[in-house]
Amino acid sequence: MNEELLAFIQPFMRHENDNWSPEVQIALLSFEVTQLQWHLEKHSKDVDAKRSLLKKVARRRKFLKYLKNNALERYNLISKKLKLKV
Repeated sequence: MNEELLAFIQPFMRHENDNWSPEVQIALLSFEVTQLQWHLEKHSKDVDAKRSLLKKVARRRKFLKYLKNNALERYNLISKKLKLKV
């Protein structure tokens, strides 16, 4: 992972080697979504990037739904940290 991505997901890690918790997955997907949004501002006709963006948003939504149903306090914390509209 590059340093920028690692710095972004660091606050969401439960322990040093945490890569698979829902919070980290949501943070990773949020980082990738912002990167794709930036890319699409410059390349608006890139259909493959648009499709990829929609797939990542859907995956993030599924992780958020899982957290909301199983750990509401963690859901509220991550949505507040990432400033997501939920």
